[in-house]
Amino acid sequence: MFELSLLCPEDRVETVSDALDALDALSVSVEDADAQTEAEQALFGEPGMPPPKEGWQRSRVIALFPNEEAAREACALLEPQDFFEGCSVLAVKPVPEQDWVRLTQSQFAPVDITPDFWIVPSWHELPEQARVSIRLDPGLAFGTGTHPTTRMCLRWIARQPQGSLGRTLDYGCGSGILAIGAAKFGATQIDAVDIDPAAVESTNYNASANHVQLRSGLPDAAEGEYQTVLANILATPLKVLAPLLCGRVAAGGSLVLAGILERQADELKQAYAPYLKLEVADSEDGWILMTAQRPA
Repeated sequence: MFELSLLCPEDRVETVSDALDALDALSVSVEDADAQTEAEQALFGEPGMPPPKEGWQRSRVIALFPNEEAAREACALLEPQDFFEGCSVLAVKPVPEQDWVRLTQSQFAPVDITPDFWIVPSWHELPEQARVSIRLDPGLAFGTGTHPTTRMCLRWIARQPQGSLGRTLDYGCGSGILAIGAAKFGATQIDAVDIDPAAVESTNYNASANHVQLRSGLPDAAEGEYQTVLANILATPLKVLAPLLCGRVAAGGSLVLAGILERQADELKQAYAPYLKLEVADSEDGWILMTAQRPA
């Protein structure tokens, strides 16, 4: 495998990246060419939100090709183009052979939610202290147990009295980790829904791997009221979804929301005030968990 590395100004990043895709690059990535220097720029906005720009003022665009011939041919085709003005070729060089599966797996270690509740990648041994565990293969969908929002939701689930979760809805289920966690702690008739079909597929796979029963599908698969409604998304969609999510909470039931930054607490409380009274129940690394209970 060979790497073609280019230096591009911000306004050329998207066009050059599209051209590399059209030239059958195996992958295209963009980095700050001034990273680790005083000129380094913070490009990204809030956690989980898309970047406001396509690149940095000085961006390094890196494309991978299956062999040197393909990389140099792409370079030769790009250089004469008008849109390449202001760009330059940094290098064409081989990429060291690596065991990519092992390298990827090494990035995911067991995660403790409580001292005896752990999220464990399938290739790891269970920790001795794990009384309850979720086996998970990180895939295309969000939710590996490492993000504070996921950890807080799972902590809340683990701390509920036995048998209190009841019928449960995981809205925006991602990998299905919250629905699976609820099942491990006694929830019944679990519905896990997401707008992304890939998330539904990931949820089905992970539920099967953990030997739990749930029903997954697109959002219209959710029906009726639930004793527990979980939604780990982001603040803006959570505000839009306020009437829908609150309408799913049964009398005496709980609403659990995550994906919220600490500074967004008041706007979430205001959005949900016509339906339920939200309170901050947990916090971690600048994120908060908000919960509400419908009167019995």
